[in-house]
Amino acid sequence: MASLREKTVDFFGKAKLLYLEKANQIAGEDGKLQKLLKNVGERLTQVSNHPNVRTALEPIMIFKRMIHAHRSGKFTVSSKTLGLIVLGLVYFISPLDIIPDFIPLLGFTDDLSVILAVFNSVKHEIDDFLLWEKTQA
Repeated sequence: MASLREKTVDFFGKAKLLYLEKANQIAGEDGKLQKLLKNVGERLTQVSNHPNVRTALEPIMIFKRMIHAHRSGKFTVSSKTLGLIVLGLVYFISPLDIIPDFIPLLGFTDDLSVILAVFNSVKHEIDDFLLWEKTQA
């Protein structure tokens, strides 16, 4: 019989594969990217007053601008970075979280962790994007 630790690792592995598969499907289709951005905007409207979500607002807004610039062809985002950004945004809007969003104080902790982990892992491209964005103003 599998231990609790083995079951937990298996669960997280399956969840990761599910989210990665979904992210790759979305990243590969412009219409799905557009729908994702719409859903993120709606989700932000619903939860933007939550203190934990406020911490993630800036990274989410940067992700949205990066996707818009990429979709328009004005700035190229690598496929790996695009996939990770989509993965983070899909997790943010998904009702199926490790910690359900309705739990007081902890509800958005996992969402915030995923957003910040993605932000930090693609920081080099974010820095390039922000520098590019300054030249466009």
